[in-house]
Amino acid sequence: MDNSACKRMDKNQIEKLTIPPPETITRMSAIFQALQSSARLNILFLLKKKDMCVCELSEALGASQSAISHNLRILRQLDLVRVRKEGRFAVYYIADEHVRLLIETCRQHIIEEYR
Repeated sequence: MDNSACKRMDKNQIEKLTIPPPETITRMSAIFQALQSSARLNILFLLKKKDMCVCELSEALGASQSAISHNLRILRQLDLVRVRKEGRFAVYYIADEHVRLLIETCRQHIIEEYR
């Protein structure tokens, strides 16, 4: 591509720019694809407030336990949520503060956009 006509271009500055490695971009893309699902976002918003088992999420969201389990499996594969055993229950929770921040930052962006 011939960009010689671009008066704004500073080739030295452009050469110093970096982007994450392809593996990181691929993983980020997978996360954003997973977050396209409103069901998964609803699960994350609930888990942001309280650690919950499948039956609690099912009740709160009015969705079948199999649908909740399917979405949790995807979120777990991407390490957005984790699970721990409490007796006979599997309790799901947000993986770390980065996930909380990602969800909250997106929500704040939407709120500010419509002010």
